[in-house]
Order: sequence, then C-alpha cells, then structure tokens
Amino acid sequence: MSEAPLVPGTVAEHTICLLVKLGQVAFRIAEVGISGTGLRVRHYSVLQALADNGAMPQLALGSFLRIDPATMVTSLDDLERAGYAQRTRDPQDRRRYAVDITDEGRKVLADLNRTLVGLDSDILADLDTTEGHSLHALLGSLAESPAFTSMFDAVREQSGAKRA
Repeated sequence: MSEAPLVPGTVAEHTICLLVKLGQVAFRIAEVGISGTGLRVRHYSVLQALADNGAMPQLALGSFLRIDPATMVTSLDDLERAGYAQRTRDPQDRRRYAVDITDEGRKVLADLNRTLVGLDSDILADLDTTEGHSLHALLGSLAESPAFTSMFDAVREQSGAKRA
C-alpha cells in the first residue's frame, strides 16, 4: 500500500479538492460496505428519508434528497422489486405517487445503519473522539449552509437546462 496521502502535495491546499477526493473515497468505501445487501448509497438515502419523514410524494422525495427524477424512478424501481418500498397513488392527488418504506425496508435499513456506524468508526479511527465529533459538526454545518446549498442548486439547474 502507498504511504502517499489521499490528496497529495499542494492540491490539498484547496478545501474543495480535499472534500472532492475524500467524498469520492468515502463513497466508494460506503458502496462496498453495503454491497452485500444489493443496495447502494442512494437506496439507503431513500429508505432513511422515508423512515424519518413517513410516506412522501415521489417528486417531493426526489426534491428533498436532491435526486434527479430519472435516478429517483430507477432507485424506487429497485427498492420496490426488493420489497423495501412501495408506491401507491396519492389519495390527495391521484395523478402522483406516494412512496413509503415497508417492514422489510425497515429491517434492511437497520442493517445498513449498523454497517454505516461501523464504517464511520473505521474511517475515523485515526481521529480522537473530540476530533471525530468536531469533524461531524463541521460537515453538518456545511451541509446546512445556505450559500453552499444555493450554489449546488444553481449548478444542478444549469446542468439540467443544458441536458434538456
């Protein structure tokens, strides 16, 4: 194994470069870590959002998670096939679907959360408890940052307009 850091040299002077590379690495570790379930991180996000919020309209769920409609449909198809989520006609608007987690979905979600707790522990093993908590708090603040959020939404909107 290489002794080189994940983000070598002066590239690491840019916070965005650190975030990009560490995000890619963490994503790959998470994907491999949960692969035994046949699910991916995006599936986990959908199941957790449904467990947290209850049944949601499909479009609202995609907006909440910032998942594009095509990826949301594919993800829900996968989760329905596995028996972890179900789509039903929304009783308040029969033109749209409401999505909910199933009992089997709750069971697999519990397994996924146990796996992710272990992965958190593994990737933070070189940090002491205070550093780990500080990192989590800083990342949480960044994830809730209005500036960062609007910047991302603007980029997504531009990308979507170019594809359409």
